[in-house]
Amino acid sequence: MQADATVETFPELVQDGVVLIDFWGPNCAPCLALMPHVEALVGRLGERVRLVKVNAPENRQICRDLRVFGLPTYLVFRNGEEVERLSGDPSLEDLEDAVGRVMGGE
Repeated sequence: MQADATVETFPELVQDGVVLIDFWGPNCAPCLALMPHVEALVGRLGERVRLVKVNAPENRQICRDLRVFGLPTYLVFRNGEEVERLSGDPSLEDLEDAVGRVMGGE
């Protein structure tokens, strides 16, 4: 499942279960290159994880609140709490490992 977050919807979108948050920008080449692979990863995991996408330039308040200062950045939340953070152009394998660690702790 996938959702686009705004300042208003973000808290509700991340409060339950395992959520992979993709902070991206329309001018971020690494973000755009990895995006279809991230979406495919979440598709493979089905209902066990939700993907929330945050367009960083349009949602600067979320970025400030979570101290996201560079793109791409990926956060993994469990029940509303950040438990993993990857930034600086992580690989798909890095993301799979992070989500797997969080899902293993359920």
